[in-house]
Amino acid sequence: MSIVSIPIINKKYQMGCEDGQEARLVELGRMIDMRAREILNKIGPLPEASLLATLCIVLADEIKSRPACVDESQLEEILARVKQIKKKVEG
Repeated sequence: MSIVSIPIINKKYQMGCEDGQEARLVELGRMIDMRAREILNKIGPLPEASLLATLCIVLADEIKSRPACVDESQLEEILARVKQIKKKVEG
């Protein structure tokens, strides 16, 4: 298991991943950072927890709007993981 530091809106988050997946995790982190910055540019400053919730809603909407590339059970797994991350961020 590897630990990667992912910067999102000027804060670094330590994330675990399988060995060899570090570059993919960094790439995904960049995508999340970009989307978070887009949200902040559109609606202005938000507390961290509100930004996280807004970001999750935006990404979930994008996933739901796409053709069925994932099934309902996969979406439920993604949502469960997002909820776990939210709990960690909120402390």
